[in-house]
Order: sequence, then structure tokens, then C-alpha cells
Amino acid sequence: MTYDNLPGLHVSVEAGTATVTLDHPPLNLMDGVLLPSLRGFLHRVHDDAAVKVIVFQSADPQFFIAHGDMAYLTDPEALPAATNAAIAAAPGWEIPEGLNILQALSDEVRNLPQVTMGKLAGFARGAGNEFLMSLDMRFAAIGKSGQAQPEVQMGILPGGGGTVNMTRLVGRARTLELILGAELVDAELAERYGLVNRALPADEIDAHVEALARRIARLRPEIIAAVKTTVNAMAPAVPLEAYAVENTSLYAAFGDEVFELADKLLAAGVQTREGELDYERISNSI
Repeated sequence: MTYDNLPGLHVSVEAGTATVTLDHPPLNLMDGVLLPSLRGFLHRVHDDAAVKVIVFQSADPQFFIAHGDMAYLTDPEALPAATNAAIAAAPGWEIPEGLNILQALSDEVRNLPQVTMGKLAGFARGAGNEFLMSLDMRFAAIGKSGQAQPEVQMGILPGGGGTVNMTRLVGRARTLELILGAELVDAELAERYGLVNRALPADEIDAHVEALARRIARLRPEIIAAVKTTVNAMAPAVPLEAYAVENTSLYAAFGDEVFELADKLLAAGVQTREGELDYERISNSI
């Protein structure tokens, strides 16, 4: 299997592990480039028997995936174009009725036969954190990482599986706290709440994830499949109906006030490197 022609991604396969490096400057936005490439990768790797483990990481030391493209709120053509490109990138994969493309991506990641891991050493907000939460395992670098669902400050709610997958990971009360409070969560709190498996010193995270991936990749694929099937029986996937409720609530929130707020955030520096490093202060000041 080849993994060429996936803009924004570098994919290397060695000893049963595919390392997917997100490299879509300036911010690794989940936009009309990265979204189709990620879905195209999932489509290809799903049936690649040579890959047992997939590790997602970022080439950018400050951003994993910054968030979804704000153009989805300011340009009526942006989201349909990204959706169509993502659909074309995975021929034969249908989008379940009532779901949007980001929710479909979340469900597709969780249903991969491979074990998926995220190595977080930067910021993952919005759609970036939603993608991270859909993975089987997550590891965060202490003093370097940050996770947040800031959508309520834009007058909407997480719409890429954020509400349902966060609830699955950390429970109802903590989900309400983090989504309504729009708090940036550091590695230690993420570990304590269950957003990540472990918080690791920044200079140890690479070695830890590499060693774990290597151990799992040495297992027979039948064992990996049996373990995932059995664990999933106790921790089943989010029902598609829950995604559909989230999607309905998201689109019901759209309106002129949301679009105006998005314009104000962009004018204040959001979606620039400097603004994204200070996102919470900017959004709280609008």
C-alpha cells in the first residue's frame, strides 16, 4: 500500500507501525486540505495488513491540529467543498444519514482494525481535539500540550463528535465543565480527567510511544483484533443517533450572530500563529 498524494501528511511504515506526521502549515487546520487527506489515509490503511499500529503526531511543535477552519463559518462554500473532497478521498465509504463529515471521520477512526495512538506535544482545540479523542490512545507532553473545545465561545457547540466522545471518555459532569467552560486543559489535568492515557515529560514522550507501538506491532493481528473486539463489547462506540443529535444541535445554533462573532475573532488574530497561542484570552475578550 502506498500513501503518496496526501497533502499535509507524511506517512512512513516500519515494522508494522505507520507513523502519520501532520504537516500542514501554518497551523495544521482541519480544512479542505487536511480533512480529505486524513480520510483518504484512513480509507487506504483500513485494509493494509502490513500496518498494525498507527501513530499520529505533528511536525509543528506548537500545534497538533489547531482546530477546524474558521472559513467554515465565514465562507458558505468552504465546508461543502471540504466535505465533497473528503467524500471523494474515500470511495465506497458512505456518510451515515444525519452525520456531518467530521463526525463520520471520528467514527471511521474508531472502527479501524489497527490500534491508533495520538502523540500530543502542542495545542489541539476544536476539531483537532475531536480527532484526538477518536483515537484508541492519547499521550500528552507535560508543559507542551493543551486541549480544548472552545466552540461555545463562538456561539455554537462541538460538532465533530466532541460532545459525545468527551462524555464517553471523561463522563457527563466533566464534559459539561470542559465544553461550557471552554477551558484549555494541560497534560496533567487531561490525564487526571481521562482525556489522555498518560502525561509524560516532553523529553520522554517519543520513546514511550515508540516502545509501546513496537510492542503492540509485534503481536499477531488476530490477537489485536480479539482484544479490540472484546474491549469494545464493554466500551461500545458512540451510537450514530448520538452523533445525529449533536449535528442537529450544531446547525440549529448557526445564525447571523455566529457568523459575526467568527469575523470578530478573525479580526482579533484568531487563526494566526500569534493569536492561536493566546486563543483563550482573545476569545474571552470578544
